[in-house]
Amino acid sequence: MYDLIIIGAGTAGISAYNEAIKYTQNILIINDGSWDTTCARVGCMPSKLLISSANRMHDIQTAEELALKHNAVIDTSDVMQRVHVLRERFIRATLKGVDQWDSSHKISGKAKFIDPQTIEVNGQSYRAKSFIVAVGSRPNIDETLKQKLKDKFITSNEIFEFSQLPKSLAVIGSGIIAIELAQAMQRLGVQTTMFARSQKVGALTSPILQKLAQEQFSKELNIKFKTLPDEIEIQADKIKINFTENDQTKSIEVEYVLGATGRQSNIDRLGLDQLNSTFKDIKNLPIDKETKQLANLPIFIVGDAAPDAPIQHEAALTGKQVVHNCLNYPEVKPISALIPLAIVFCHPEMAIVGKSFKQLEDQHIEFIRGFVSYENQGRALVLAENSGGIEVYIAKKSGKLLGAELFCSQAEHLAHLLAWMIDADQDIYQILKKPFYHPTLEEGLRTAFKHARRQLDALL
Repeated sequence: MYDLIIIGAGTAGISAYNEAIKYTQNILIINDGSWDTTCARVGCMPSKLLISSANRMHDIQTAEELALKHNAVIDTSDVMQRVHVLRERFIRATLKGVDQWDSSHKISGKAKFIDPQTIEVNGQSYRAKSFIVAVGSRPNIDETLKQKLKDKFITSNEIFEFSQLPKSLAVIGSGIIAIELAQAMQRLGVQTTMFARSQKVGALTSPILQKLAQEQFSKELNIKFKTLPDEIEIQADKIKINFTENDQTKSIEVEYVLGATGRQSNIDRLGLDQLNSTFKDIKNLPIDKETKQLANLPIFIVGDAAPDAPIQHEAALTGKQVVHNCLNYPEVKPISALIPLAIVFCHPEMAIVGKSFKQLEDQHIEFIRGFVSYENQGRALVLAENSGGIEVYIAKKSGKLLGAELFCSQAEHLAHLLAWMIDADQDIYQILKKPFYHPTLEEGLRTAFKHARRQLDALL
């Protein structure tokens, strides 16, 4: 019997193995598919490579805002070659570590649970005192549409395999992946149309910032809010999409359809219902949010296989820490949690730090909302990046920073500062004593905090 079996070699699984091997050699890691990560192959890294080229091209095309003239041409085959070359570099970096593991610890194959301490892989059974499940996730796929369109229907798993980008694209969805890829495609010369089920774009929950985002992206993208295709069919080498807009039937033709309606956990492939029939409903598995334990079993679920940890840095930390619950089972302890930090790499960027507006409202927490518009913010004007805004959320009773939502240039960096402020458990008065250099985008944070402080002082 093994001390520990890890199922899945993505970010969380790799982190778990690297921690567990410090304490035991009696270990096994099982992986179905390539031994790199979603992040390196079809996630974080290739998407940011594509987005970086797109944003740089946008900077060139809008250079006249800075009194500069330009003459640039997009060759998307060159863009995709760069994506492929650098993606392989990131993949090799991941595999370099995995290749150094003891080969007797690694098995390629599909794992299925037989009982709480037994799995079957490639027709052979393996037993362990405990398990870490880190099987990752996959894009949601409209199977009917996929069957009809075949290779003309793509997801984020396929889009980075193109050697040259198409001339036109329809994107189904308006969430994080949808807005990142749709905007990048449009900026790289792909005529892009988005179909959104709701009146929402990206991850923002603040009504004010969400409205700003919708207005901003609608200037650049053809977004059909509250509209889904009525009919999609192949005609010759094009795809015809019929839809209803303002009570009128309309149609467009595109080369490809990109499905970007979220992701689903691969945990449904493990046969957990063999352990308990109620586990068939994977969206409501009894996973302890603090220990990551499944019910009272020696099974711990981490990474984006779990419903609450889809972000890479959280998966890496949780994968490492959950090892100790496994090795000390049945004595399990809560795993330390990071301040929530989520970033959307659209432009302007979105970010949510700590508690979101919706979370605070849903939990009936009394808070003050400090707001700053970046339309007239000094540094943003200098950069010709003057759009969007930031909200900071301050507890009415304590004055502590609870969270923030951002939609502005360089939100990825500003969000980190805010996360560190929350982690330091600082109140608004302590925060406003810190230096804010002039002229910087950070001065906008000070404006938002001052707006909140005036409201807080008025309550005293």
